[in-house]
Amino acid sequence: MPLALLALAVTAFAIGTTEFAAMGLLPQVADGLHVSIPQAGWLISAYALGVVIGAPLLTALAAGRPRKAVLVALAGLFTVGNLLCALAPDFWTLAAARLITGLPHGAFFGAGAVAAAELVAPNRRARAVAVMFSGLTVSNIVGVPAATLLGQHLGWRATMLVVVLIAAAGTLAIVRLVPALPSPAQSGLRHELRTFRSGQLWLALATVVFGCGGFFACYSYITPLLTEVSGYATGSVTLVLALFGVGMTIGNVLGGFAADRALRPTVCAAFVLLAATLALFAVTAHARWSAALTVMLVGLFGFAIVPPVQTLVMQKARSAPTLASATVQGAFNLANAQGAYLGGLALDAGLGWTSPTLVGSGLAASGALVAVLAWALDRRRPAPAVAEPAAVVPTEAEPAEAEPAAAAMTTA
Repeated sequence: MPLALLALAVTAFAIGTTEFAAMGLLPQVADGLHVSIPQAGWLISAYALGVVIGAPLLTALAAGRPRKAVLVALAGLFTVGNLLCALAPDFWTLAAARLITGLPHGAFFGAGAVAAAELVAPNRRARAVAVMFSGLTVSNIVGVPAATLLGQHLGWRATMLVVVLIAAAGTLAIVRLVPALPSPAQSGLRHELRTFRSGQLWLALATVVFGCGGFFACYSYITPLLTEVSGYATGSVTLVLALFGVGMTIGNVLGGFAADRALRPTVCAAFVLLAATLALFAVTAHARWSAALTVMLVGLFGFAIVPPVQTLVMQKARSAPTLASATVQGAFNLANAQGAYLGGLALDAGLGWTSPTLVGSGLAASGALVAVLAWALDRRRPAPAVAEPAAVVPTEAEPAEAEPAAAAMTTA
């Protein structure tokens, strides 16, 4: 794999640390800025709102510009946003800074996924996307626990400053290691928007919104489930969540590997296995060892979905994949909001701490149904042949071996 993928992964690591560490630092932020913990929770919503707004907006503004320049600009904006967070004098300034920090999130992963696919041969593109996203998964093993520990001892601002350094290193790595990646000959916002006429693209996005909501329904309430049902002490939950990150990392690698061989079956199988695991969690949560094992499996199957879905979306928007790829990140955030909301409704109804896992199982099963439906429709009505630039992900009907390999880079 090209060394340039490592540069993208470093920035993804910083993004993952920023996004998820905030959940563990809410008490410190609340104390430091003299607000309640529920009010401090608005900072998570502010970041998610930034992702939803920024993914289409910044991608549209970047349409027609060279991909490397876009990646550098987005990573730089993310670095500046974290610096503003570290220096924020009050809560509302911090909330605004968190929104700014979230703006480049979706656009970076969208452009980064397309760039990663361009750096390798056609039959290795899903794995290349997985390498980039490995930064996000590893952040849940190393970055988030370390950031939480640092914030507890030195304050949340220290955590933000460390993330600034990591993000700056990622930006410099992109400048040095990522080769020039000019936009395709046909580019621009109008050209990108034409891809949204594809019904298959909308089905792929619907698969993310409904199916991945199951993952987030469970993840949003994992800590109280482990303490109230499984019997873990509060201090031990961090170790179990590290297993969650291990599962995500393994799933990311396996998902990318499998998707390069059988894209549609990988998407469908990942959702079915996630649905089954979440349903099983309602039973296994009652013992510590089985709860820990199931947590890892939820992370594994939940993140095995990401590389194939990202690749599928780029495939269905193959003539102009950047905006569609960025939109996937907005879809993931909608899935996050939906899963957390529906899981919370189950808890409010008095159905118990394991009820969000059952809600999640139903959502994941719905994602599997949409994925199977999309696959069936695609087989019945294959897309018409279109002129395709060399950097584009091949369709399922085209053997990857028949396409020219991308330029070889230094192996990571």
